[in-house]
Amino acid sequence: MMLPDIDPDKPVLLAGPTASGKSALAMEIAEKQGGVIVNADASQIYDCWRVVTARPSLQDEARLPHHLYGHVPFDAQYSAGHWLRDVLPLLAGPQRPIIVGGTGLYFSTLTQGLAEIPPTPNAIRVQGDSLSLETLLADLDTITAARIDVQNRARVQRAWEVLQATGKSLATWQAETPAPPLPLSACTAIVMNSPKDWLEARIRQRFDLMLEQGALDEVRAMQDRYDPSLPAFKAIGVPELVGYTTGQLTLDQAREQASIATRRYAKRQRSWFRSKMQAWIQLEPDLQ
Repeated sequence: MMLPDIDPDKPVLLAGPTASGKSALAMEIAEKQGGVIVNADASQIYDCWRVVTARPSLQDEARLPHHLYGHVPFDAQYSAGHWLRDVLPLLAGPQRPIIVGGTGLYFSTLTQGLAEIPPTPNAIRVQGDSLSLETLLADLDTITAARIDVQNRARVQRAWEVLQATGKSLATWQAETPAPPLPLSACTAIVMNSPKDWLEARIRQRFDLMLEQGALDEVRAMQDRYDPSLPAFKAIGVPELVGYTTGQLTLDQAREQASIATRRYAKRQRSWFRSKMQAWIQLEPDLQ
């Protein structure tokens, strides 16, 4: 693919849907211009998953410095706010960061700022866990609901928890957001504009590649600690492979369910990027 002009002195942001090849592109930029690669993918933060979440390999990490990959225990609470606090020191480091991932909310906190919302009491979080998505949505104000992915339970519950804990809507908190740590004018922001059909062909290949690289071993190693309520175990491929290892699914069923989940996730990502990243450089993939 044809890369745009990239200032070697500015941080690079590289967003793209799952299976779009963004990690390889980040490494290409780093090898040509220098820099450290920084993770902006909410599944790749967990220390228990490398193959399942398509984290950079040990060989890739030996070639170039990588940060914020696999640095969080599987059962730790970790939010976009935690990620922002972790990434800020890297912005001031000796090498410019190349921040790559598919979690749009991470990029938003960086380029648009993050509201300083007080922590949610555990009792409210437990109450939220017990409610249906429809019940959570019904309590939200229309402005907040219009700003979030209402199909993403974690996002909806987070907005509900903020309202319950603070008495102020998430939209109100966002209106009081401080200046962003890295405005778009201070970096090169690129989003991979991956066509649906091209992307789905790559997604279909991903499951079998995961198996070849040892995904089943990763899942079996964590099976005794499996808790479907934890974000770490919601990573695409994990519930499906757990279903296979426990005899609830055949391998073909696990493959099909994982492929469907990945396609749906990529669709949500592409919708987010189209809506929230219109000012970013749009990069078309090489379709050959």
